[in-house]
Amino acid sequence: MNLKSLNQTNLYGFSNYFNDLKKLYSQDKFPNKVIFSGEKGIGKCTMAYHFINYVLSLDEDFTYDLKNFQINIENKSFKLVQNGTNPNFNLIDVIEDKKNIDIDQIRNLILKLNKSSFNQKPRFILIDNIELLNVNSINALLKILEEPNYNINFILINNNKKILPTLKSRCLNFKISLTYDQSIEIINKILKKNVFDSLNAEFINHYSTPGQLYKIIDFSKEINNESKNINLKEFLSLIINKKYFKKDKSIKYLIYSLIEFYFRKNTSVDNIKLLDIHYYFLKKIDNTMRFNLDDESFFIEFEDKVLNG
Repeated sequence: MNLKSLNQTNLYGFSNYFNDLKKLYSQDKFPNKVIFSGEKGIGKCTMAYHFINYVLSLDEDFTYDLKNFQINIENKSFKLVQNGTNPNFNLIDVIEDKKNIDIDQIRNLILKLNKSSFNQKPRFILIDNIELLNVNSINALLKILEEPNYNINFILINNNKKILPTLKSRCLNFKISLTYDQSIEIINKILKKNVFDSLNAEFINHYSTPGQLYKIIDFSKEINNESKNINLKEFLSLIINKKYFKKDKSIKYLIYSLIEFYFRKNTSVDNIKLLDIHYYFLKKIDNTMRFNLDDESFFIEFEDKVLNG
């Protein structure tokens, strides 16, 4: 199954959030600069794609199915978004061989936005992983966020990471979360079976997002490993030792998430030593991603000081 957000025609577990967005739009109160904040893999980007399709398909055939929260695969706007040719939609995300969203991507976006629209429909700019914008990119983006052209809407996706106050202050922040039960219900619908039959309960009982759980299961299949029988510590050691993060960028981000998950699971106020190491590595994660530091040395240090310590 391809779990990329733009391919997800079903929206699970976000009916309340979606209906709130729909209500704002129908009342002409939808803000043109919003941030969706929440854990990575929770479904923020999927919800953004669904809301965008709802708006763009309003006057088209095969409109968005509000009853079932479903995109019709025959819809014209959906097809154009999928193949990257929708004139009313632009996606900004990290390019495959880079660590940050660079300024050239924002400059190209500005050039596109300054061109006349082909129609009178709203135009949407979806920027994923905004915590990976570098300083120059943010400064360029702030200029167009100040006074966006008419009918242009920005939806920014933040994975609960620290972002510059100057960026955050210009947008309305929607905080998105799921309960444990909601997360399990969503991943079960995606898998079409019980996640406990596919994954070690350690990953599930201490809460991971549906996207993260799916990625662990899918990645385990790729490396011919039985995910139900491997625990968190073993899984981290495996992907660091085998350097799988060099082959797949999404695995690198999965490691970062699982390291944070590892500390949440094992750190307590009674264990001062691990608590100090926890803060040390969380700061290193932030610095490594923010300043393009070497990922491999970070992962090796984590394995040496924590997993083997």
